[in-house]
Amino acid sequence: MIKGYEEFQKLGKDNFDATVKSFGEVNKGFQAIAAEWTDYTKKAFEEGTATFEKLVGAKSLEQAMEIQTAYAKKAYDDYVGEVSKISEMYADLAKGAYKPVENAIAKKA
Repeated sequence: MIKGYEEFQKLGKDNFDATVKSFGEVNKGFQAIAAEWTDYTKKAFEEGTATFEKLVGAKSLEQAMEIQTAYAKKAYDDYVGEVSKISEMYADLAKGAYKPVENAIAKKA
């Protein structure tokens, strides 16, 4: 009976350890994603501000349209690239969070 209790206690400790590691991975992942979004937002704001300054200095309507069109294309491309990067980061986060649980299960098998 004591051996069964010790095994049960070890199982509980192993599960707790796996859970703590998993939460740690999730926390690191969310911090990395937040930092990435912050950097992207800062860059997008700076580019928007620079474009506005160019628009103010435009000599003609055609030049203003060219500036706006170039900005819109770059902003769209940057956004699509950033969304892809963030999607990959979320996938990595899920894999990293599951890894400690997977290892704990493998030890029991």
